[in-house]
Amino acid sequence: MVKICCIGAGYVGGPTMAVIALKCPDIEVVVVDISKPRIEAWNSDTLPIYEPGLDDVVKQCRGKNLFFSTDVEKHVAEADIIFVSVNTPTKTRGLGAGKAADLTYWESAARMIADVSKSDKIVVEKSTVPVKTAEAIEKILTHNSKGINYQILSNPEFLAEGTAIEDLFKPDRVLIGGRETPEGRKAVQALKDVYAHWVPEDRILTTNLWSAELSKLAANAFLAQRISSVNAISALCEATGANVSEVAYAVGKDTRIGPKFLNASVGFGGSCFQKDILNLVYICDRRAPRP
Repeated sequence: MVKICCIGAGYVGGPTMAVIALKCPDIEVVVVDISKPRIEAWNSDTLPIYEPGLDDVVKQCRGKNLFFSTDVEKHVAEADIIFVSVNTPTKTRGLGAGKAADLTYWESAARMIADVSKSDKIVVEKSTVPVKTAEAIEKILTHNSKGINYQILSNPEFLAEGTAIEDLFKPDRVLIGGRETPEGRKAVQALKDVYAHWVPEDRILTTNLWSAELSKLAANAFLAQRISSVNAISALCEATGANVSEVAYAVGKDTRIGPKFLNASVGFGGSCFQKDILNLVYICDRRAPRP
């Protein structure tokens, strides 16, 4: 039996692993976290997060092939595939403060994986991370490898609050990025085989590592731009007597544009949008050609 371990029992890790367990009864899935109260909540009748449909999915699988545990090192050591879904907040100090992602938790997870592993592992980036994070993680793992082979994959999440379970059941796409080597392609196929239990093959996209890492940031930037654009049009509507709802509806009827994210509002919010856009701006600033 293939064993999957997810480090991080938060908004992304918990629902994603629950759906994988439901759709892949032949795979053992363990979600681990150092927070005892959080794990106790996942093992109770009152889950730590609310998403429509999540309760039912967890109750169908928990205790069968879905488990929640604080014994992090044990389950990491036993796993074949390790998803890392830890927090990557915006840095508050040092280089990139206010824009760059803080990878402290990710680096700590990588060191722990290297310390406890006794067999080859596929390590999957599930957290939203800056481009080239896999390179840094590889260095940590290989420096402490003890002869163990690690393959790093990027598998960004595209979940929206309120529809996360439906997004997991019927995703627009599942994106998997890996190294363009025989070992890397083998690891990509192993993860692809997991999703292929319920996701049509034409919706499982495979890319190189850097394309996968950048795609999540780029997707949120595009969505934020649509909101910003319709808000700018809203101001123009107020000045001219046009109705922004009518304008947005007319524009959204263009099949090249579509109707989504064209509702005028006070702006866009949520930690994910704000953090990812700041991160993308920082990456662009750092990699811009110097005069």
